[in-house]
Amino acid sequence: MDYVEALRILEEADCLADQQTITKAIARMADEITAKIGKQNPLVYCIMNGGLIFTGQLLPLLHFPLEVGYLHASRYGKDHIGNQLEWIVPPQTSLTGRTVLLLDDILDEGVTLKAITEACQKKGARQVLTAVLVEKKHNRKVKADYHADFTGLQVEDRFVFGFGLDYDLVWRNAPGIYAVKGL
Repeated sequence: MDYVEALRILEEADCLADQQTITKAIARMADEITAKIGKQNPLVYCIMNGGLIFTGQLLPLLHFPLEVGYLHASRYGKDHIGNQLEWIVPPQTSLTGRTVLLLDDILDEGVTLKAITEACQKKGARQVLTAVLVEKKHNRKVKADYHADFTGLQVEDRFVFGFGLDYDLVWRNAPGIYAVKGL
């Protein structure tokens, strides 16, 4: 995608959540997470690359001891669909007996997040919780009742980008959650 096309995508996109709305949602999530695991010294994993901005905004609001790491797994690569989970960076710390909190940008169908959760459980985590900035509203989840433990915003079932989510590898840095025109 060239520069002009990238600018056009953002200019034509529908803003589903502005930065102020996102900031409030993250603050609410921080309170919920603190109430649930604030006394457990959790291991918090940012799921790269999408979870980076969300994680950077959330962590300073968690006023309790925790360890931070990152994971990188993908089903997409440069494509928009995919089924094979590819580990780029698996968990590097012992998870045995730990509470693990996974932070990701979006829960769409949930295949990737569910696979990462199961991998952490197999590595001995006592408890694995998930937090996503955005969850898409639709009935195509990996399981009918599959949801993150903590969700910032729910959005319509469109192709979204911004605040960590990319569109064709660009606009992760967009200051809100946007839906691509026509998608």
